[in-house]
Amino acid sequence: MQRVLHPVNARLDEHLPSDHKLSKVYRAGAGLTGLLLVAFGILGLVDRIGFFDTGGDTVLALNTNGALSVLSICIGGLLFVGMVIGGTFASTLNIVLGVAFILSGFVNLALLDTGFNFLAFKIPNVLFSFVVGVMLMWFGMYGRVGSALPHDNPYWRARHPEQAAREKQQAAAVVPVD
Repeated sequence: MQRVLHPVNARLDEHLPSDHKLSKVYRAGAGLTGLLLVAFGILGLVDRIGFFDTGGDTVLALNTNGALSVLSICIGGLLFVGMVIGGTFASTLNIVLGVAFILSGFVNLALLDTGFNFLAFKIPNVLFSFVVGVMLMWFGMYGRVGSALPHDNPYWRARHPEQAAREKQQAAAVVPVD
């Protein structure tokens, strides 16, 4: 049962320090996406569009209203927090928000021509949601998943603790000749 609940044999926050080189990728992804969302949200609020207005007001070629603008600023701010913290937190945040953006795209696609389209989504918004979701997931999963991770990768070592220990022993046993 323990193997099912914790298949990696390590807690992610224990094996990736926030100053690790992978953290730069996670921070950049969170920061750039957060900047994009905050800019979109601020431009939407500057236009003083109604909070739940579905009249077709556009900002940066995307349909918006006050609620979507405030939501964009909040999510962008959350991504900025991830950028500041870095490490596994930023990676996990990118992945979770990426999945949320993709799910949001599907939900809002289903709500397009209904009275429940409170965020004033149109097809470009749905496509934007999908693109941002995939982009965030890519930034979050970079260096965490893949069939060819190097053996010095902390995620590879966490998934293969026995082999990592053997390789560490072998490296320690090799004595350099002067």
